[in-house]
Amino acid sequence: MSANVKGAFLALIAFGMFSTHDVFIKTLGATYSPIQIVFFSVLLSFPLATVMLMRDAKPGTLLPVHPWWMAVRTVGAVITGVSAFYAFSNLPLTQTYAILFATPLLITVLSIPILGETVRLPRWLAVFVGLAGVMVVLRPGGTELTLGHAAAILAAFSGAFASIVVRKIGAEERTVVMLLYPMVANFVVMGCALAFVYKPMPIEHLGMLAIISIMAWIAARFIIAAYQTGEAAIVAPMQYSQILWATAYGLIFFNESPDMYTAIGAGIIIASGLFIVFRESQGGNSTNTPVLRTRSRVGTPSTLRLSGLMTSGRHRDKSKSKDRVPE
Repeated sequence: MSANVKGAFLALIAFGMFSTHDVFIKTLGATYSPIQIVFFSVLLSFPLATVMLMRDAKPGTLLPVHPWWMAVRTVGAVITGVSAFYAFSNLPLTQTYAILFATPLLITVLSIPILGETVRLPRWLAVFVGLAGVMVVLRPGGTELTLGHAAAILAAFSGAFASIVVRKIGAEERTVVMLLYPMVANFVVMGCALAFVYKPMPIEHLGMLAIISIMAWIAARFIIAAYQTGEAAIVAPMQYSQILWATAYGLIFFNESPDMYTAIGAGIIIASGLFIVFRESQGGNSTNTPVLRTRSRVGTPSTLRLSGLMTSGRHRDKSKSKDRVPE
């Protein structure tokens, strides 16, 4: 088995686990507020995060080098987590994924003012076509748009923004700092809001939350291994396999079947995202390759930051040195 095939296979396993993780979120979302789900998923992730932090031998403090950028990214991460969980709870899985798949398109746009990236006409056309695909999924005027749709759009935008900020400051910030601040912020903010939405949880639901945290952590490890093994241009597109899992899980567990517009729109968005990945992977077309270097799953607040881990210690990325900048 070649390195690229192995990397793709590992990524497929990771995104399959993330999709299973989202089934638990949607199941719990039928009963509990996304605020409560995010709070407990982050709370139950702290033991795993502590183990990772104990293994970080890099000297320094927990004070960020770029406090304002870190604050902005932390806010983006908090918004992304709760809005994505709300979307998963209230929309069909396929619709949620289709909208979240617009994240690479938004990363491409945001890379211009934040990273100074030059986006030429082909990538601009891909962005516009992909956003048109989002409109096909939403089909305003033809279907009722809900808060779930707004939450998915907000998660895609804030997730893209947070990823771009990490790409900008990640080379100078400690992995510990990049990991800890969003987790603590989610814990504090959701904890403060919890008093207004809390419902007692039986032990089996707490167990499901623990499974969410564990699956996110294991899936993150698989993605690390995938990017260490295969080329980013091969591994990155594997995220789109989640639409297949979403279709299957929607049919099996929630009696959901994607309509024609969702299927067509998702196809357009995926094709646009694949084109952007292809263009970034070609030499001379992108200085920063912001989409290829975005290796964390959007909308999972309990997931450890993958890119920082891949550039520290034993998790160091084995690709070319220009790809070693954490995002």
